Amino acid sequence: MQNPTLSELFRVFGRIGLMSFGGPAAQISLMHTELVDRHKWLNEQQFLGALSFCMLLPGPEAMQLATYSGWRLHGIRGGLLAGLLFVLPGAFVILCLAIGYSFYGDLPLVQAVFVGIQAAVVAIVIKALMNLSRKALAGWDSWMLAFLGFAAIFVFSVPFPAIIAIAALWGFAKTSTPTPELHPVSPPKAALSATLVTVMIWGALWIAPLALLYLTGATFLTQLGLFFSKLAVVTFGGAYAVLAYMTQSVVDTHGWLTTAQMIDALGLAETTPGPLILVTEFVGFLAGFQQGGIALALIAGALTLWMTFTPCFLWIFAGAPYVENILARPRLKGAFAAISAVVVGVILNLSVWFALHVLFSSVSRGRFGPMPDPGSFSVLSAGFVALACLLFLVLRLPMLTVLALTAGTAGLLHFFA
Repeated sequence: MQNPTLSELFRVFGRIGLMSFGGPAAQISLMHTELVDRHKWLNEQQFLGALSFCMLLPGPEAMQLATYSGWRLHGIRGGLLAGLLFVLPGAFVILCLAIGYSFYGDLPLVQAVFVGIQAAVVAIVIKALMNLSRKALAGWDSWMLAFLGFAAIFVFSVPFPAIIAIAALWGFAKTSTPTPELHPVSPPKAALSATLVTVMIWGALWIAPLALLYLTGATFLTQLGLFFSKLAVVTFGGAYAVLAYMTQSVVDTHGWLTTAQMIDALGLAETTPGPLILVTEFVGFLAGFQQGGIALALIAGALTLWMTFTPCFLWIFAGAPYVENILARPRLKGAFAAISAVVVGVILNLSVWFALHVLFSSVSRGRFGPMPDPGSFSVLSAGFVALACLLFLVLRLPMLTVLALTAGTAGLLHFFA
């Protein structure tokens, strides 16, 4: 098994980046096909170990798996190349979509098309909830964690980072530790001093834009950068889990976007290659556009990309030499299992939140969570949600096909109405 050259790595990960539609499961499967089956650059054990490690980290696991694979095959340069190639194609598409949405999103025909897209988003989030629940809810304690996670965020508006922290502590504390002699730990592949240097370099790269923005008095961009840097630390369980927290903060706390714009952002992000967390770029761009036009939007979009993905390189380059040691710690796996369970409840909250705002034009905060105005119920939106669920959940058509059918049908109805 011979390591590839940088040009070979560029060609393969460039193809992966361009073809990585369909969410993390499809993206991980594509990488397995390319790296394990076709080119045999990694064996099965190495790939699965890397995947387990990436699932313990905050951030998009598929992008981090690509970065780790590149690091293992060609060091830091390989990790940077693989990680960037996984992100940049989708980031470019998102930029184009965000520009078009900012200038033309208010046109009646475009708004009509987004009725169909928003309906498809409801079905997509329900599908994500079903997939994760099958994997994460194995016993009564995991079901209880999911219920408590839903109640905490939906009813009591507990911040998402607090829910993640409590679940992780619970999972860590309740997992027993086997005797060391039964689970020997291999030595790390890097000295602690080298790891500290890596952390310092990538930590400085991460916070440098924030320091510069703060010193220049760019209040909006500083707030934006701080928020998305915090988001990068708590993005456990995938983009769907953190979207509820992002929506709450972006819409209610900061007032940068409306809930409808957040749903539109997710719908458009689903149509692009790369990790779904690229939705942060769309959110940052749109927030900047509404604050100060196209120039500020471009800076804000680039800033959110930096704050979202620079930490991923930090986690991988600092932790990669310790993969075997980390995976030999059962309590860390217990913490992740608890996080996965509580994230099911968080995604259920997201499903209900999106469904309410798609089906009702007026939703306000009640005593026990968001409460819709029954008189604002939209029969048209309900019909599109039913159509999207039929196509995606029953007939199991591909996600992009469902998005195209619901958006196209909504546009045609508006055009002929």
